[in-house]
Amino acid sequence: MFIEIEDDLKDLQTPANRRKARETALQALYALELSGNTVNTVTREFLGDADKNNPVVVFTCKLIANTFTHREEYDDFIRAHSKNWKFDRIAILDRIIMRMAICEFVDFDDIPPKVSIDEALELSKLYSTDKSSGFINGILDAIYDDLKKQEKINKIGRGCLDTSDFTK
Repeated sequence: MFIEIEDDLKDLQTPANRRKARETALQALYALELSGNTVNTVTREFLGDADKNNPVVVFTCKLIANTFTHREEYDDFIRAHSKNWKFDRIAILDRIIMRMAICEFVDFDDIPPKVSIDEALELSKLYSTDKSSGFINGILDAIYDDLKKQEKINKIGRGCLDTSDFTK
């Protein structure tokens, strides 16, 4: 089992728990990419006997399932915003990290986009190349702006308001 949640930190409000959930999701999505196994098989392998009602585990499962299910759609966003760069040349880990952030933009209304981007950058610094974070940041910023213009993002909760709307 990859997710180890301290008993007193079982909620999603703890950044360490969400970070660990994202790391586990990244590892599971990488395994899915390479293995050809089903989402259920890989998720079971990575989460083992973790409490399926635990909010961190629920978040991880949803992030894995939604990112994998919509990967082609997310890849289209990445292709559209990575001009002058062949999609196949983008490192697999970088693609997965960007897919996860896009998934958070679209499917997790309570996570501010800035947090999703920052977390993607941290994952890239841990698991990818030195230059990946700058590339990922540029692509995700452009995708976020595009999704916002298309009104495909509906964020709620503290920290989710776009303050640029108040300066107009």
